[in-house]
Amino acid sequence: MMNLLREKFIEVARSVAPIVAFACVLQVTLVHMPLGAFLQFLGGSVLLALGLTLFLAGIELGILPIGKAVGASLPKRGSVMLILGVAFVLGFATTVAEPDVIVLAQQVDEATDGGIANRLIHYVIAAGVAVFTALAMARVIFGFSMIVVLSVGYGLMLALAFLAPADLIPLAFDSGGVTTGAVAGPAIIALAVGVSAVLAGRSAISDGFGLLGIASIGPVLAVLVLALVLW
Repeated sequence: MMNLLREKFIEVARSVAPIVAFACVLQVTLVHMPLGAFLQFLGGSVLLALGLTLFLAGIELGILPIGKAVGASLPKRGSVMLILGVAFVLGFATTVAEPDVIVLAQQVDEATDGGIANRLIHYVIAAGVAVFTALAMARVIFGFSMIVVLSVGYGLMLALAFLAPADLIPLAFDSGGVTTGAVAGPAIIALAVGVSAVLAGRSAISDGFGLLGIASIGPVLAVLVLALVLW
């Protein structure tokens, strides 16, 4: 356990340290924030590093093993609908818990003065991920062509982008970028790898990966549809 925490802390420190160093350079040369505010920034950076260390260790210890275990056991039940249902629920639940999505939803609510409610955009994004996570799992089961799925998905995205209000198109595409982060990404990949590993004729590499690319289409389409419906 301690070795894992040490390993994750080193990874986090290597990622956070350049940002903190750059901020320190800006503070000395350009920004000149009040000392109290700058010390608050440094304290927050320490808390961020500690929090990310525990977060990543939790992913390694809990999310990845349970995802693979669930994925490996589902095909034994012999129910395609059960596999797709679990994929849908997992996609929805992990996206709701995704820190990047939470931040985006809060920022949208503040930027629009409540015009686009925090919970509305949050759950619309999660629903989009859930639907396309289930679709991606169906591709693993039935062997659909990745090229066809991505071509149709991105074709729909472009078509809806020409119809949706221009102000909301950037939000739609940002929604696709924030969904497959530290919570949803590992869980969805682990589930897919677990399923593909036990299905006959399936490769854990070619079929177990690619789900995030498909899943990220869902929130873009969901937000574009929401824009067309409400505006």
